[in-house]
Amino acid sequence: MKVVVWNEYIHEKCEDAVKKVYPEGIHGQLKRVLEQEGVEVTTATLDDPECGLSEEVLKQTDVLLWWGHVGHKHVPDEIVDRVQRAVLGGMGLIVLHSGHNSKIFHRLMGTSCSLKWREGARERVWTIQPNHPIAEGVDETFVLSDEEMYGERFDVPSPDEVVFLGWFQSGEVFRSGCTWTRGHGRIFYFQPGHECYPTYYDENVKRILRNAVKWACPIRKGLSIECQQFMPLEE
Repeated sequence: MKVVVWNEYIHEKCEDAVKKVYPEGIHGQLKRVLEQEGVEVTTATLDDPECGLSEEVLKQTDVLLWWGHVGHKHVPDEIVDRVQRAVLGGMGLIVLHSGHNSKIFHRLMGTSCSLKWREGARERVWTIQPNHPIAEGVDETFVLSDEEMYGERFDVPSPDEVVFLGWFQSGEVFRSGCTWTRGHGRIFYFQPGHECYPTYYDENVKRILRNAVKWACPIRKGLSIECQQFMPLEE
């Protein structure tokens, strides 16, 4: 399995507090989380040529993870087009935290993807689909002592499945782990992961991400999404 972790890589370079939590960048920590037997993980950032997402790279990628926040507008539309084609052709896509506002997530959802938010909150994550492959081995509930609050209404199409639900200390709730299918590709959105907090060091979060990569990995890739003409059956 070949996985690419894409991170805009802005906060870690200009904010000491973020660099302290993720000294190798968020993409560096995610790479460590996902590296295991049978999984080849590489990283890409906004500063790389073609944002690190050339046609050749995407052709070889089974699953793409996407973390973005303040740099969404800097991703060229031709890169978004390229990623969209790859997803429709079977590549898995995992969108993390503020990636809900990325161009590619907007494109694939077809909605504003808006939500309520505020800084700093204690979050309890509930596993509400314990038999789902992404929830395998994940505790029924776990607490993230510091996380950014995301609250409903989350303006996305009705998910195929809601696997995790987040509850925050001030009462807000959020569909924290959702799946969709677009074309031949599987998509998973996972809410926890604000850059200021060590969310990607949490054992349950790490297990969720590893499970999600396995779930999103295609059996076949590069499938055509063009309309095909069929001959009518003979009477």
